[in-house]
Amino acid sequence: MAVLLLTLLGFALLDALDVLLVAITTAVVADSRLARRSPLVGVLSFLGGVFAVSVLFGVATVLGIDFLVRLLDFDLTPTLRYWGELVIGLVLIAVAAIPVDAGAAPGGRWVQPVRKYPWLMGVIGFTLGLAKVPTSVPYLAALALISAQRPLPASWPVLVAAYCLVALVLPLAVLALALRRTRGARRMYRMLVRGVTRYGPPVVRVLFVVFGVVLVVDALVHAGQLW
Repeated sequence: MAVLLLTLLGFALLDALDVLLVAITTAVVADSRLARRSPLVGVLSFLGGVFAVSVLFGVATVLGIDFLVRLLDFDLTPTLRYWGELVIGLVLIAVAAIPVDAGAAPGGRWVQPVRKYPWLMGVIGFTLGLAKVPTSVPYLAALALISAQRPLPASWPVLVAAYCLVALVLPLAVLALALRRTRGARRMYRMLVRGVTRYGPPVVRVLFVVFGVVLVVDALVHAGQLW
Protein backbone atom coordinates (compact mmCIF):
# COMPACT_ATOMS: atom_id res chain seq x y z
CA MET A 1 0.00 0.00 0.00
CA ALA A 2 2.88 2.35 0.82
CA VAL A 3 4.36 1.81 -2.66
CA LEU A 4 0.99 2.57 -4.24
CA LEU A 5 0.59 5.78 -2.22
CA LEU A 6 4.09 6.99 -3.09
CA THR A 7 3.54 6.22 -6.77
CA LEU A 8 0.21 8.06 -6.78
CA LEU A 9 1.82 11.03 -5.03
CA GLY A 10 4.57 11.13 -7.64
CA PHE A 11 2.08 11.04 -10.51
CA ALA A 12 -0.05 13.74 -8.82
CA LEU A 13 2.93 16.07 -8.38
CA LEU A 14 3.84 15.43 -12.00
CA ASP A 15 0.27 16.25 -13.00
CA ALA A 16 0.45 19.45 -10.94
CA LEU A 17 3.01 20.97 -13.33
CA ASP A 18 0.24 22.19 -15.63
CA VAL A 19 1.21 25.49 -17.25
CA LEU A 20 -2.30 26.13 -18.57
CA LEU A 21 -3.97 25.96 -15.14
CA VAL A 22 -1.34 28.28 -13.66
CA ALA A 23 -1.71 30.68 -16.61
CA ILE A 24 -5.50 30.87 -16.23
CA THR A 25 -5.17 31.32 -12.46
CA THR A 26 -2.75 34.21 -12.90
CA ALA A 27 -5.04 35.75 -15.54
CA VAL A 28 -7.98 35.66 -13.12
CA VAL A 29 -5.80 37.15 -10.38
CA ALA A 30 -4.59 39.95 -12.67
CA ASP A 31 -8.12 40.75 -13.84
CA SER A 32 -9.39 40.78 -10.25
CA ARG A 33 -6.69 43.24 -9.25
CA LEU A 34 -7.64 45.53 -12.11
CA ALA A 35 -11.28 45.36 -11.01
CA ARG A 36 -10.23 45.85 -7.35
CA ARG A 37 -11.88 42.69 -6.09
CA SER A 38 -10.71 39.47 -4.49
CA PRO A 39 -9.68 36.69 -6.89
CA LEU A 40 -10.83 34.08 -4.35
CA VAL A 41 -14.27 33.35 -5.83
CA GLY A 42 -13.13 33.25 -9.45
CA VAL A 43 -10.05 31.06 -8.90
CA LEU A 44 -11.75 28.66 -6.47
CA SER A 45 -14.72 28.32 -8.82
CA PHE A 46 -12.39 27.55 -11.72
CA LEU A 47 -10.31 25.04 -9.78
CA GLY A 48 -13.47 23.57 -8.25
CA GLY A 49 -14.79 22.87 -11.75
CA VAL A 50 -11.54 21.15 -12.74
CA PHE A 51 -11.52 19.18 -9.47
CA ALA A 52 -15.15 18.06 -9.88
CA VAL A 53 -14.74 16.71 -13.41
CA SER A 54 -11.42 15.07 -12.47
CA VAL A 55 -12.97 13.20 -9.54
CA LEU A 56 -16.06 12.20 -11.54
CA PHE A 57 -13.90 10.90 -14.39
CA GLY A 58 -11.63 9.01 -12.00
CA VAL A 59 -14.45 7.37 -10.07
CA ALA A 60 -16.29 6.44 -13.27
CA THR A 61 -13.11 4.98 -14.79
CA VAL A 62 -12.25 2.83 -11.77
CA LEU A 63 -15.85 1.64 -11.42
CA GLY A 64 -16.01 0.86 -15.13
CA ILE A 65 -12.79 -1.16 -15.08
CA ASP A 66 -13.87 -2.97 -11.90
CA PHE A 67 -17.24 -3.81 -13.48
CA LEU A 68 -15.59 -5.24 -16.59
CA VAL A 69 -13.14 -7.25 -14.49
CA ARG A 70 -16.01 -8.78 -12.48
CA LEU A 71 -18.14 -9.33 -15.58
CA LEU A 72 -15.40 -11.11 -17.48
CA ASP A 73 -13.97 -12.81 -14.38
CA PHE A 74 -10.63 -11.25 -15.27
CA ASP A 75 -7.58 -12.20 -13.19
CA LEU A 76 -4.61 -9.84 -13.05
CA THR A 77 -1.67 -12.21 -13.32
CA PRO A 78 1.98 -11.17 -12.77
CA THR A 79 2.48 -11.46 -16.52
CA LEU A 80 -0.23 -8.91 -17.25
CA ARG A 81 0.99 -6.65 -14.46
CA TYR A 82 4.56 -6.43 -15.76
CA TRP A 83 3.41 -6.09 -19.36
CA GLY A 84 1.24 -3.21 -18.14
CA GLU A 85 4.25 -1.61 -16.43
CA LEU A 86 6.30 -2.02 -19.59
CA VAL A 87 3.63 -0.47 -21.82
CA ILE A 88 2.94 2.45 -19.45
CA GLY A 89 6.67 3.12 -19.10
CA LEU A 90 7.18 3.16 -22.86
CA VAL A 91 4.16 5.47 -23.30
CA LEU A 92 5.56 7.92 -20.72
CA ILE A 93 8.94 7.96 -22.48
CA ALA A 94 7.23 8.46 -25.86
CA VAL A 95 5.07 11.31 -24.50
CA ALA A 96 8.23 12.99 -23.16
CA ALA A 97 9.52 13.19 -26.73
CA ILE A 98 6.50 15.19 -27.89
CA PRO A 99 7.33 18.94 -28.17
CA VAL A 100 5.52 21.06 -25.56
CA ASP A 101 4.49 24.64 -26.20
CA ALA A 102 5.64 26.50 -23.10
CA GLY A 103 4.29 29.78 -24.35
CA ALA A 104 0.64 28.82 -24.24
CA ALA A 105 -1.43 31.54 -22.60
CA PRO A 106 -5.16 31.98 -22.38
CA GLY A 107 -6.80 34.75 -24.34
CA GLY A 108 -8.60 37.64 -22.69
CA ARG A 109 -12.03 37.23 -24.29
CA TRP A 110 -13.20 34.59 -21.82
CA VAL A 111 -12.56 37.03 -18.94
CA GLN A 112 -15.27 39.50 -19.94
CA PRO A 113 -18.40 37.34 -19.32
CA VAL A 114 -17.26 36.36 -15.83
CA ARG A 115 -16.30 39.76 -14.50
CA LYS A 116 -19.79 40.33 -13.14
CA TYR A 117 -20.26 36.70 -12.10
CA PRO A 118 -16.89 35.19 -11.07
CA TRP A 119 -18.56 31.91 -10.08
CA LEU A 120 -19.05 31.23 -13.79
CA MET A 121 -15.37 30.34 -13.84
CA GLY A 122 -16.55 27.00 -12.47
CA VAL A 123 -18.22 26.29 -15.81
CA ILE A 124 -14.98 27.14 -17.62
CA GLY A 125 -13.03 24.90 -15.24
CA PHE A 126 -15.46 22.01 -15.74
CA THR A 127 -15.34 22.42 -19.52
CA LEU A 128 -11.54 22.62 -19.57
CA GLY A 129 -11.38 19.55 -17.34
CA LEU A 130 -13.48 17.56 -19.80
CA ALA A 131 -10.80 18.13 -22.43
CA LYS A 132 -7.78 17.88 -20.10
CA VAL A 133 -8.50 14.93 -17.83
CA PRO A 134 -8.96 12.15 -20.45
CA THR A 135 -5.61 13.10 -22.03
CA SER A 136 -3.60 13.35 -18.79
CA VAL A 137 -1.12 10.48 -18.98
CA PRO A 138 -0.12 10.63 -15.27
CA TYR A 139 -3.77 10.56 -14.18
CA LEU A 140 -4.64 7.69 -16.47
CA ALA A 141 -1.61 5.77 -15.21
CA ALA A 142 -2.66 6.47 -11.60
CA LEU A 143 -6.20 5.23 -12.28
CA ALA A 144 -4.79 2.10 -13.90
CA LEU A 145 -2.68 1.44 -10.79
CA ILE A 146 -5.68 1.87 -8.49
CA SER A 147 -7.84 -0.37 -10.68
CA ALA A 148 -5.13 -3.06 -10.66
CA GLN A 149 -5.46 -3.52 -6.88
CA ARG A 150 -7.31 -6.72 -6.03
CA PRO A 151 -9.41 -6.32 -4.07
CA LEU A 152 -9.91 -2.58 -4.49
CA PRO A 153 -8.99 -0.66 -1.31
CA ALA A 154 -12.08 0.43 0.61
CA SER A 155 -10.79 4.00 0.51
CA TRP A 156 -10.09 4.12 -3.24
CA PRO A 157 -12.51 7.05 -3.88
CA VAL A 158 -10.54 9.01 -1.26
CA LEU A 159 -7.34 8.18 -3.14
CA VAL A 160 -8.86 9.53 -6.36
CA ALA A 161 -10.05 12.73 -4.66
CA ALA A 162 -6.71 13.21 -2.89
CA TYR A 163 -4.85 12.77 -6.19
CA CYS A 164 -7.03 15.41 -7.85
CA LEU A 165 -6.45 17.81 -4.95
CA VAL A 166 -2.67 17.37 -5.01
CA ALA A 167 -2.71 17.90 -8.79
CA LEU A 168 -4.07 21.44 -8.14
CA VAL A 169 -1.43 22.38 -5.58
CA LEU A 170 0.41 24.86 -7.83
CA PRO A 171 -2.64 26.95 -8.83
CA LEU A 172 -3.71 26.92 -5.17
CA ALA A 173 -0.24 28.11 -4.17
CA VAL A 174 -0.48 30.91 -6.76
CA LEU A 175 -3.83 31.95 -5.29
CA ALA A 176 -2.52 31.85 -1.71
CA LEU A 177 0.44 34.07 -2.61
CA ALA A 178 -1.80 36.45 -4.59
CA LEU A 179 -4.02 36.98 -1.53
CA ARG A 180 -1.08 38.12 0.56
CA ARG A 181 0.05 41.74 0.28
CA THR A 182 3.56 41.46 1.69
CA ARG A 183 6.58 42.21 -0.45
CA GLY A 184 7.95 38.71 0.08
CA ALA A 185 4.68 37.11 -1.03
CA ARG A 186 4.62 39.23 -4.18
CA ARG A 187 8.20 38.24 -4.95
CA MET A 188 7.40 34.56 -4.40
CA TYR A 189 4.29 34.93 -6.58
CA ARG A 190 6.31 36.28 -9.51
CA MET A 191 9.04 33.68 -9.05
CA LEU A 192 6.54 30.81 -8.90
CA VAL A 193 4.62 31.92 -12.00
CA ARG A 194 7.79 32.55 -14.01
CA GLY A 195 9.37 29.32 -12.83
CA VAL A 196 6.36 27.15 -13.71
CA THR A 197 5.91 28.88 -17.07
CA ARG A 198 9.58 28.59 -18.01
CA TYR A 199 10.62 25.30 -16.45
CA GLY A 200 7.31 23.44 -16.08
CA PRO A 201 7.22 21.74 -19.51
CA PRO A 202 10.90 20.63 -19.48
CA VAL A 203 10.58 19.31 -15.92
CA VAL A 204 7.45 17.37 -16.89
CA ARG A 205 9.29 15.78 -19.81
CA VAL A 206 12.25 14.81 -17.60
CA LEU A 207 9.94 13.33 -14.96
CA PHE A 208 8.04 11.44 -17.65
CA VAL A 209 11.32 9.86 -18.70
CA VAL A 210 12.28 9.07 -15.09
CA PHE A 211 8.93 7.45 -14.28
CA GLY A 212 8.94 5.63 -17.61
CA VAL A 213 12.46 4.28 -17.13
CA VAL A 214 11.63 3.10 -13.59
CA LEU A 215 8.58 1.19 -14.83
CA VAL A 216 10.44 -0.30 -17.80
CA VAL A 217 13.40 -1.35 -15.64
CA ASP A 218 11.09 -2.95 -13.07
CA ALA A 219 9.33 -4.87 -15.85
CA LEU A 220 12.67 -6.01 -17.31
CA VAL A 221 13.97 -7.04 -13.88
CA HIS A 222 10.99 -9.39 -13.75
CA ALA A 223 11.42 -10.41 -17.39
CA GLY A 224 10.80 -14.02 -16.45
CA GLN A 225 7.19 -13.07 -15.66
CA LEU A 226 6.61 -11.54 -19.10
CA TRP A 227 6.32 -14.88 -20.86
